[in-house]
Amino acid sequence: NWKKRRLGYVNMGLCKCPKRRVTNQFCFEHRVNVCEYCIVTKHPKCVVQSYLRWLQDCDYSPKCVLCSKDLIIEDCVRLTCYHVFHWACLDQYARRMPATTAPAGYTCPSCKVGIFPPTNLVSQVADVLREKLAGVNWARIGLGLPLLSEEVEPNKVNHVKNHVPNTTPLDNMVDGHRNSHDAVVHVEEPVITYSRTDSSGQQSRRVYKAVEEITPVGFDHDENKYKRKSFLEWFKRWLNSTSNNRRYHSGSLPSRYCKLAIGLVVAIFMIIIFVRLGRLSVADDPALDPMSNPNIKVNE
Repeated sequence: NWKKRRLGYVNMGLCKCPKRRVTNQFCFEHRVNVCEYCIVTKHPKCVVQSYLRWLQDCDYSPKCVLCSKDLIIEDCVRLTCYHVFHWACLDQYARRMPATTAPAGYTCPSCKVGIFPPTNLVSQVADVLREKLAGVNWARIGLGLPLLSEEVEPNKVNHVKNHVPNTTPLDNMVDGHRNSHDAVVHVEEPVITYSRTDSSGQQSRRVYKAVEEITPVGFDHDENKYKRKSFLEWFKRWLNSTSNNRRYHSGSLPSRYCKLAIGLVVAIFMIIIFVRLGRLSVADDPALDPMSNPNIKVNE
């Protein structure tokens, strides 16, 4: 039992994001522990598996198992087993199966775990997967959703996105003259939207916003995370935390110094009292009186 508990502690880690969540998932490419929020927002195409598996074998392949091409070149989808594939490759892989295939027959090409996430699974990775699978009819059957009247294949969608309409030089000149008087540049933050389909058929949408990673105070890097902290470093961190809390608590710094001075005076007073009591306790001790010691002879 103690071996299992120890193995469980080794398998867990702390994510580097501001949420600082405990997780057992590990990004093989960046070599950091990642929570499900970071898997969805910051590592959507990375190879992610358990930290214990990385300890056993750190070799990985950043390529799609179905087409042997790099994962980063196309849109990807991650299953609940955390294996990631090109969405177009996974869609073709599922379409090649017979139409009479049961939902349990759609399995991961790598580990043979079911593609469809369980209905009672609460996970951000599962929510993204449900949103992706809801766009194709072969997956909507497994999710218990009604079929779509018109279905667009991933290849056609990519072709439409990559298509750029041709414009004549005259149109460009007119547009340039029109926009030269008032040009406004609007930069939007990347927002990733996911929806989750409930049993009633309604879709609840979730918005995961890309959060800029902020390093908290006292952040330890991997190089010195196990290094023993000295007293001076601890005192320096305490002073830094005091200065950071100054703007939130006005007037707290003088009171803190006042309490520190009072504590120092009380400590000195207690030391003086104990020294006096120690001297009084040994003042009348006959063992320390040379006249009472028979081995000491005093000449008359």
